[in-house]
Amino acid sequence: MSINFDKALGIHEQALQVRDKRNEVLATNIANADTPGYKAQDIDFKAVLSQSAASGNSMQLAMRTTNSGHIQGMGAATDGLPMDLQYRVPTQPSQDGNTVDTHLEQAEFADNAMRYQATLSFLSSRFSGMKSVLQGGR
Repeated sequence: MSINFDKALGIHEQALQVRDKRNEVLATNIANADTPGYKAQDIDFKAVLSQSAASGNSMQLAMRTTNSGHIQGMGAATDGLPMDLQYRVPTQPSQDGNTVDTHLEQAEFADNAMRYQATLSFLSSRFSGMKSVLQGGR
């Protein structure tokens, strides 16, 4: 009897990958809060998951190699995810052209990090349940 992790975990594996990538984007925005001309970006989480579900994409993509000596393999690289970065519309324009609203970015980062942890907790409970079933309910 084999276990189909795609069916067992559902969309939560993909959600975790998108949330991870979104954390990177939001952290980059925060880091560039004082960079003149920097345009804040974000990922539309719902749109990415909807697009992935509609295309049946499992988001398991070939790992990117940067050296001919690297071993080819499969991984959860997010470089090829169907994610279009969108520019944030500034609530208040700045003189230097920077569109980062630090308070907004920090709030979005905290919310995304909390949801990332919730997804991890859910997946952890799923794995615990599968482990219990495999061990015969001990």
